[in-house]
Amino acid sequence: MSQECDYVLPEEVGVKGTHVLVTGAGGFIGSHLAERLLAEGAKVRAFVHYNALGRAGWLDQLPGRADLEVVSGDLADRDSVRAALAGIEVVFHLGALIAIPYSYRAPLSYLRINAEGTLNVLQAAREAGVRRVVHTSTSEVYGTPRTVPIREDHPLQGQSPYSASKIAADQLAVAFHASYRVPVVILRPFNTYGPRQSARAVIPTIAGQCLAGGPIRLGNLAPTRDLVYVDDTVDGFLRAGTAPSLEGRTIHLGTGRETSIGELARLIARLAGVEPRIEVEERRVRPSGSEVERLLADPSLARERLGWSARVPLEEGLERTLAWLREHPVRADDYAL
Repeated sequence: MSQECDYVLPEEVGVKGTHVLVTGAGGFIGSHLAERLLAEGAKVRAFVHYNALGRAGWLDQLPGRADLEVVSGDLADRDSVRAALAGIEVVFHLGALIAIPYSYRAPLSYLRINAEGTLNVLQAAREAGVRRVVHTSTSEVYGTPRTVPIREDHPLQGQSPYSASKIAADQLAVAFHASYRVPVVILRPFNTYGPRQSARAVIPTIAGQCLAGGPIRLGNLAPTRDLVYVDDTVDGFLRAGTAPSLEGRTIHLGTGRETSIGELARLIARLAGVEPRIEVEERRVRPSGSEVERLLADPSLARERLGWSARVPLEEGLERTLAWLREHPVRADDYAL
């Protein structure tokens, strides 16, 4: 359950008038973060991956799109990253390849974008003399943990090419702070969910299949996850970008509550008003030795250093997500993992 804490008022977040860059701004969390930064009065530059159609992902549908400065490029291209950081004070680095299943098929692309791309951001931030870099990690870097709840000093273990690439990126951030005093904060969100998330993520997959009236086809039902609603995650990012004396720190964003995939499927089915007909498919199971069995955060440091706790209970967050999915239906095929 979420825990009480004293929250900084929105006007005290401290980004009004600040020139910020959000990499990966067209994606799920990035678009929510860019939207919130605009609402707080920041001058937002959104870095999105170049594509021939000239689209900027979810940013194209934001009401405040005209107030965004959108630049296209490639994180693996040092020149475009350097140009994007010109005149920037705070960097929120969310750009990454994140789909775990595809990382087994194309591991080099993950290393290129997640590790080399992060290196380019760190080098450009060092040259630009930015005030803060908030680097986005992932709870997947722990693999199956040795102890729970997981503290920030838990050993890292890559159990997928994706998690290995993120460990490399995290360690580059640590090294640039130690070697060059680049003002980096590593933010490690646990499993974020909510509106705009890819239909291939587990919660939209379950919810989409429920709303379509079909069976819920999943892989392993036993692993547990610490699930954080996107509004809470975004609030953590803003605090990490402005709170004093955080440089060199790694901070978790988690609820301290774990839910198994099977329990999650039954809960979503109940909220959607359907019978939970669950079918296990082998093709959805991770390779042997790669499954992360438990992820449960110790959120104490976030409460202490950011004044942050997750405020949206899981059931409420799922209700909001289901309501959004009802208004934004996706083809049934898109829910395949």
